[in-house]
Amino acid sequence: MDLEKPAGRPAAAPAGEGCLVVAVRVPVRIVVLVLVVPVRMVWDALAVAGRFLNDTVLRPLGRALLWVGRAVFVWPFVGLWRYVLVPLGLALAWLGRVLVVLPAVALHRHVLVPLGHAAGWLYARVLTPVGRALAAVGGAVWLGRCLVVVPSVWLYRWVLTPVGRAVAWCAGGLVWLVATVVSWVGRGLYWTARILLVLPALAVWRWVLVPVGRVLAVVAREVGDALGHAWRIAGHVSLAVGRFLGTVLRWVFVEPVRWVYRSVLTPVGHVVRDAVLRPAAEAARAVGRATRQALAAARASVRETRAGIRRALLGEPAGAPARAERKPQFTHRREPTGPEARTLGSSTTALTKD
Repeated sequence: MDLEKPAGRPAAAPAGEGCLVVAVRVPVRIVVLVLVVPVRMVWDALAVAGRFLNDTVLRPLGRALLWVGRAVFVWPFVGLWRYVLVPLGLALAWLGRVLVVLPAVALHRHVLVPLGHAAGWLYARVLTPVGRALAAVGGAVWLGRCLVVVPSVWLYRWVLTPVGRAVAWCAGGLVWLVATVVSWVGRGLYWTARILLVLPALAVWRWVLVPVGRVLAVVAREVGDALGHAWRIAGHVSLAVGRFLGTVLRWVFVEPVRWVYRSVLTPVGHVVRDAVLRPAAEAARAVGRATRQALAAARASVRETRAGIRRALLGEPAGAPARAERKPQFTHRREPTGPEARTLGSSTTALTKD
């Protein structure tokens, strides 16, 4: 991570910084840098330990806890919903349909509809002909007008209308009175709540919380910037310390071991190989060669003895061609033993028959 700003983009000073920002920034960054460097080093060590702990302990434990949580909390509620609440809801829906919906539908279909049809039939088939007959009779009409219509009109005009207007005026006055009382009570409660709650809260917010919040915002921003810079610097310090420790370990342990191997053990191994192992291998090969020659001579002597005994006891077989006995001769061939030899145990002497 680069601590310096890129050269292509000139650093623009943030607008609106005052003396408070300048006074807070430098000491906060110094203190935070001093405090964060050891914390970052400890954090790096804890991060490695945390990864190992997460992979070996926390993740299997979390999976086990997840399974236990499902078994304890999720599956019982799923079973309750699926096997208790859903069947109960279906049963209640069926009961509501049977006890409410079906009786209402039957009442409408078998009671109200026939009554409506009967009333319509009575009006169309009975009342309408009777009314027409009465209208056809003039005297009956005049009599009905004098006995029914005139008293009804007088009763409606001079009794029911004034009474209705008086009732309506009283009801309107009562409604206006109630609305006025409710309005004044609401205004009183509104101004009481405004004076006792809203205005003090607004004053506290405007004159106390906003300035304090701005100061805290400046301090928090500077602390955050300081933490970021200190964290990055601590990362570089931690990297430098790690490289230093790696270099120290390499020069203390690795380089001495490498020097001992290269300067001491390798020449000693070469001397042991040239002075001890190769002569011992040559001697072992010579002993093996002499042993093989002795064994070959012994086998040839045994074969000749066995053939002589067979001829002495059984005679020469008839028709067998006379063959001259010839002993095998061995020649020695030396192989290169210099740098051309690939392995220490490769044979340097080969036996070939003529």
